[in-house]
Amino acid sequence: MNLKYIKVGLVALWIGLVGGVNAQSDDKGVVIDRIIAKVDDYIVLKSELDRAYLEFLSRGELSQGNAKCQILESLVINKMMVAKAEIDSVYVLDAEVESNLDRRMSYFIQQIGSEERLEEIYNKSIEEFKEELFDQIKEQMIVQKMQGTIGQDVSVTPGEVKKFFSKIPADSLPYFSTEVTIGQIVKIPEVNDNRKGEIRKQMLELKRRIENGEDFGQLAKKYSQDPGSAPAGGELGFFKRGELAPEYEAAALSMKPGEISRPVESQFGFHLIQLIERRGNTYSSRHILIIPKSTESDVQEAKDFLDSLRTSVIEDSMRFEVLAKEHSDDQLTAGNGGFFSDATGAMRVSVEEIDPTLFFTIDTMAVGSITRPMEFRMADGTDAVRILMYKDKVAPHQANLLQDYQKIRAASVADKRNKIMSKWFKDAQGEVYIHVDPEYENCRILIN
Repeated sequence: MNLKYIKVGLVALWIGLVGGVNAQSDDKGVVIDRIIAKVDDYIVLKSELDRAYLEFLSRGELSQGNAKCQILESLVINKMMVAKAEIDSVYVLDAEVESNLDRRMSYFIQQIGSEERLEEIYNKSIEEFKEELFDQIKEQMIVQKMQGTIGQDVSVTPGEVKKFFSKIPADSLPYFSTEVTIGQIVKIPEVNDNRKGEIRKQMLELKRRIENGEDFGQLAKKYSQDPGSAPAGGELGFFKRGELAPEYEAAALSMKPGEISRPVESQFGFHLIQLIERRGNTYSSRHILIIPKSTESDVQEAKDFLDSLRTSVIEDSMRFEVLAKEHSDDQLTAGNGGFFSDATGAMRVSVEEIDPTLFFTIDTMAVGSITRPMEFRMADGTDAVRILMYKDKVAPHQANLLQDYQKIRAASVADKRNKIMSKWFKDAQGEVYIHVDPEYENCRILIN
């Protein structure tokens, strides 16, 4: 059983949405589709397999063995998980599915350009899209939830890591390219009070215009600086408590549906919020976001602050890691003491994977040195200032426990989790009815 393909349905779903593959038709135009697998009351249609296979081909990936068989197996596994979720009372609320759909549609609309353009191209309304996709997205969310319950909290001891490593043949050990340990302390320049005051006045004027009859959605499309929601008229979809910025959530939940807030400041900027609907512990809202831009004096103030931290490390023996945790505005690295990490969590990154800007910066640095404050743009487009510390460099080498323990430990955890998953599938097969069309008998679904 190849677990690699379990998540194949999501992207294929979007290809099916925009007309990538249609079910076959006879010469009278009647759609022909058929069930090719069944797990309890859940079915796999031939059109599902065709869509998923097309998506696989579009990625240009290589497969060991019959790709179509592997994809069919993954679809059957998905149905197994949904059927088992029903037995184990694992479920997803409809409001959660609606929220997921709203976010997907907002992204899709952003890629197309506008809601009107999307509807024009595919001759379907947004509501028709969502209605068609609801059951499929719900199934995918249940599958993801079940995956999260299987093999969760897996851990390994140092002894298990050593045992795992000792079983890897010497000629199969991976070879790692040059790796570096780089840390950063980031400071986002704080916008001065005068500029904040100007934005509040602008948002109050927008609030007045809406209350006087102008359409919130049209103003959001024109003025909002949130690229994800602006094309959809500022709509964010449904979210649960704790999922959005605290200031935003507090304002949204303090209102009645249809009400509009005063300007609300969060880490993302200033919001003008309208509550659309509440469903139990979830709520739907829309907003107009205006992101304040910092001035040259704001940037210089941030540089001066970081320069003082740099001096503390160089002259006062302050630990870079401590200062990063206390002062860095980059949430992704602050928790690691400012250091970048790879997919396994190891704070040593291959030079082939780091951002080109970082690479060319450290290429001119000596190991152990710290840069002076530099302006840069964060991944989300925010202008910021940072100092970089080039802590360590490891030459290309073959994997070993001394240098690569974190990576080997991660591989050991993955191996242990896969074994748990395999046992789960073996046990689950005894609890659900599974039938695969004889045409696919050669695929030997779930045999190994």
